[in-house]
Amino acid sequence: MNGLDFEKPIKELEKKIEELKKFTVEKKIDLSAEIKRLEQKLHDLKFSIYSSLTSWQRVQIARHPQRPYTLDYIQMMMYDFIELHGDRSFSDDKAIIGGFAKIDGLKVMVLGHQKGRTTKENILRNFGCAHPEGYRKSLRLMQLAEKFNLPILIFIDTPGAYPGIGAEERGQAQAIALNLREMIRIRVPILVVVIGEGGSGGALGIGVGDRILILENAYYSVISPEGCAAILWKDSSKAPEAAEALKLTASDLLELGIVDEVIKEPLGGAHTNPEQMAKILKEALLRHLKELLDILIDTLLERRYNKYRSIGRIV
Repeated sequence: MNGLDFEKPIKELEKKIEELKKFTVEKKIDLSAEIKRLEQKLHDLKFSIYSSLTSWQRVQIARHPQRPYTLDYIQMMMYDFIELHGDRSFSDDKAIIGGFAKIDGLKVMVLGHQKGRTTKENILRNFGCAHPEGYRKSLRLMQLAEKFNLPILIFIDTPGAYPGIGAEERGQAQAIALNLREMIRIRVPILVVVIGEGGSGGALGIGVGDRILILENAYYSVISPEGCAAILWKDSSKAPEAAEALKLTASDLLELGIVDEVIKEPLGGAHTNPEQMAKILKEALLRHLKELLDILIDTLLERRYNKYRSIGRIV
């Protein structure tokens, strides 16, 4: 992976540093001072680029193929994960995974969208686009969590729900709508985090919770920038303009009151240091979980309901 277009100056400088290091070893010439100078220049360049990203550039980072996915975070943050399958009606949708797990000794139900890294994996996971059976499986697992009084952790990372004919025939809209209604009244804490793409109803279908967190370079939107551009201008190449207008970045969403906290990513994005990202995210999840577990469930449900009733204002 050569990186994104705006990352080219970074990649060129990284290549130059590697060449100097290799030259130092092969020729036994001390270039440590020059290497140190370039490494500082690289850090400054990264800080300059990543602290002033456009909305469209953040969308590109959110879609980076090396970005950690739900299973990656489960493996890095949790243990004793037991995956559960099927909606008990049609099939098992592999675009959404879920099951029992433990995080820092706390038993939870964890679920989320799962993409693939290779073409074969993406076909298996349907590129993270869930079918109705994926949403029905999610609801089954959340109701199971309620039965055993386990808090629920949800990871969102999807371009959107699958829009195919088969999905519509099997009740895609009804499955998502049912989840929205039922999640409002699930009697255990629900903590949601947007780790990559948060696309429309496909994200919201498992996105109702007491706290909504979002990673710094993730996005959450009613429609993709390309889809918005195609509708407004009949030209998907205007996606960068659409991304700005949609107010879909983490900072925009925090300002609008859609999310409760923005989780800082390592410099360059979560994919540059997945282990550090997992550590940062784990600390945030545990902090919010402990706060939610201390709230009486009836109070929690009332706040959850009011949270979603109050979303939406003209700016």
